[in-house]
Amino acid sequence: MIKPTNHPPLVSIITPLYNAENYITATIKSIQNQTYTHWEHIIVNDVSTDASLQIVESFAKRDSRIKVVTLSRNSGAAQSRNKATEIATGAYIAFLDADDLWHPQKLEKQLQFMQENNAAVSYTSYVHINEAGESLGKRIKAIPELTYKKQHSNNYIGNLTGIYKAAEIGKIIAPNIRKRQDWAVWLEAIKKSNRPALGLQEDLAYYRIREGSISSNKLNLIKYNFKFYKEYLSYSWMKAAFYLLRFFYEYFFVRTKWIEKID
Repeated sequence: MIKPTNHPPLVSIITPLYNAENYITATIKSIQNQTYTHWEHIIVNDVSTDASLQIVESFAKRDSRIKVVTLSRNSGAAQSRNKATEIATGAYIAFLDADDLWHPQKLEKQLQFMQENNAAVSYTSYVHINEAGESLGKRIKAIPELTYKKQHSNNYIGNLTGIYKAAEIGKIIAPNIRKRQDWAVWLEAIKKSNRPALGLQEDLAYYRIREGSISSNKLNLIKYNFKFYKEYLSYSWMKAAFYLLRFFYEYFFVRTKWIEKID
């Protein structure tokens, strides 16, 4: 358990890095531009073959808050996040992938929100952007309150927006499953906090949609969500199938209420 101090709480920001040379500079700068400055940025290089490592190392030389770790072999985003979680020293843990961005007041507003509401887990609304960083006119709104049961039926926390209080609930290691590890982490965080996660309804993060990305392939929705219930939660085939059907009901008929078009 991480011990809290009397100083402003340190936030450990975790970024897995693999061949993101076109985006990582903007991602790091969005962290450096935070109005809340007491953070450490742990970047785990998953054996990139482009110029990503050189770029992040150049930032680390100029900013001691940035720490760069390189894995010995390519292991995937989940293992990269787990490695960073193990060495994180912050009272709070947050995530930002190497192609996504934060609003400059993201940490300041979210930490204040958590402290005022005694939240151990929180998340915010966010906006979709394209590869050029331009808005795609789509907002994912944060549900004000998210129970374990609600999160069990669908992943309502955008990983780039979530923060959990490690000083209270401990560090959470993602399971060794191919996809949906972030869903598992936030479900476990809510369970450990023993109270609902709280959503801040402000657009404080920007999720980049890249052409041909795995996350944009809806055909994977069935396979990986079934495996989430079957392999991670160890449900029987029948039980996993039942919850998968409930997932799709939530996804197509309930979650759409929290997605809106913007100018």
